[in-house]
Amino acid sequence: MILQRTIVGLFILTIAGLAGAFYIDWKLAVQVRTMKAFVEGYVFAEAVAACEKAPSSTPFKWNGGTRTSVIGLNSVKLDKYSVSASYTLVADGVYCDYDPIKKKADIGSNFLERD
Repeated sequence: MILQRTIVGLFILTIAGLAGAFYIDWKLAVQVRTMKAFVEGYVFAEAVAACEKAPSSTPFKWNGGTRTSVIGLNSVKLDKYSVSASYTLVADGVYCDYDPIKKKADIGSNFLERD
């Protein structure tokens, strides 16, 4: 009888632990989405300005574009200690990657031309 109660108690503790872990994961995911939306909103105006001023044979026109789209904030882990972030915009088939840390924009007309 003691063994059965112990097993039931451990089972209930395991379920409670899993429920707590899923709740914490959900709360952190909401905070990360909120922070990402805030950062994207903060970087957007800078990215548009830098992309329109960037020298390129293919002009990037966000304000005068007919088909504009925000791909968003992306990051690539280059090695153990460094992460490269970029904010990507598309206007009339022209891609622009803006680096918010270096404050630099790179323009390419397709995925293969971009860095």
